Amino acid sequence: MSIKSFASKIFAKSVRKKIDKWAQDPFQTQQKVFENLISEAAQTEFGKDHDFASISKMEDFQQKVPIRDYEQLKPYVEKMVAGEENILWPGKPLYYAKTSGTTSGAKYIPLTKESMPHHIEAARNAILCYIAETGNSKFVDGKMIFLQGSPELDEKNGVKLGRLSGIVAHYVPGYLQKNRMPSWETNCIADWEEKVDAIVEETKGENMSVISGIPSWVQMYFEKLIEKTGQKVGDLFPNFDLFIYGGVNYEPYRAKFENLIGRKVPSIELYPASEGFFAFQDKQQEKGMLLQLNSGIFYEFVDASEFFDENPKRLQLHEVEKGVNYVMIISSNAGLWAYDLGDTIQFTCLKPFRVIVSGRIKHYISAFGEHVIGKEVEQAMQEALRETGARISEFTVAPQINPQQSELPYHEWFVDFEEEPDDLNKFAEIIDKSLQQQNSYYFDLIEGNILQRLKITRVQQNAFQDYMKSVGKLGGQNKLPRLSNDRKIADALQVIK
Repeated sequence: MSIKSFASKIFAKSVRKKIDKWAQDPFQTQQKVFENLISEAAQTEFGKDHDFASISKMEDFQQKVPIRDYEQLKPYVEKMVAGEENILWPGKPLYYAKTSGTTSGAKYIPLTKESMPHHIEAARNAILCYIAETGNSKFVDGKMIFLQGSPELDEKNGVKLGRLSGIVAHYVPGYLQKNRMPSWETNCIADWEEKVDAIVEETKGENMSVISGIPSWVQMYFEKLIEKTGQKVGDLFPNFDLFIYGGVNYEPYRAKFENLIGRKVPSIELYPASEGFFAFQDKQQEKGMLLQLNSGIFYEFVDASEFFDENPKRLQLHEVEKGVNYVMIISSNAGLWAYDLGDTIQFTCLKPFRVIVSGRIKHYISAFGEHVIGKEVEQAMQEALRETGARISEFTVAPQINPQQSELPYHEWFVDFEEEPDDLNKFAEIIDKSLQQQNSYYFDLIEGNILQRLKITRVQQNAFQDYMKSVGKLGGQNKLPRLSNDRKIADALQVIK
């Protein structure tokens, strides 16, 4: 065992104890975060506009600070981007994480000297919790890669800006510098396909032990490795011992990954975003990710079924329940206040608080009142894959409101199969049955002959990659929506009937 591997075990145990301490006192931990946020921001423009000086309890905050999304917070952000100080948080941000918005064009999410360390710490702690639990630390001696955006940063009025993953690349600790891959030059390649080809060339002969990224883009890397070398990933990298991912549910990809790798590899799920690092998988056998309560973020939750009501009830941690679909609202030391992330989560455990990401509040299908969400379609797909032995590369779902002839409407599932099931009709039946069991609205519409059973449409190989490329979102941290309430994506796909 190397010195680095031995030291990581000692450090991991120490960090695990600290995490357990705040996780076992969640309400007091969150109260301290809330009080600190209000105190620190009281003299900012936002704090003065919302009378932070008079806020002494959560009820005051909820009365004075309404829920906002980026569009509603944008006037404050624009002042910051123009160079003004003390707007949402004291001083100027360290960075802006630039993301692609839908209606607003580019979004500039502030990262402050108080918030930035938590992005790095949470990612580190996820790995340390894995070491503390499993005792496996040998991977720290191998090469590690994170498929990420370019670390090259632009600047606006004295503040650097770029993709979050590119900003984080500047914070790789010194003791991992020799382990990190790819090279700086390769990481800066803008074209995603060219970049992946270069990464393949750099890594194919290395001792890769940790690989991380969004599953759909790691899949592209694996496929190119196999194409180039003729070997399974697990044979090419015999010490590949840990897969770290985030952004999407891994389960629909798991069978395909195990086939590409040639064996099972332990994994850690993360929940990072430009707005904050919210959770990570801290136990291998527990469902869900540990909510980060001690990271300068105060959480509120709104039942997703009530979110679009005029005055939805905003819940604190002591009021949530397991299995309910909540919209997560955050206030943070990056200067985001009662901010609607757009994510929906469900609690899988309340002692400690663990969550799964169930989807996006704007990504759903309810063309007929069915209220189908991302978690439901992913679980249904997972069951069909498990029961039939099929494998897929990607899928998305859209409503078919105006079918040909005199058919009833239906949900259309667009699937890129790696290995098709023997019986596609049975595959569709399993998915449909699962959806009916999970979603009573969908069940009622099927039973009432308002909808017919879903239909599967095969897509051409790499059609999803081609679609993402056509809209300028190939690679990096971009994710294909699992489901849509319209047919924009569906109509753009080249399908095989």
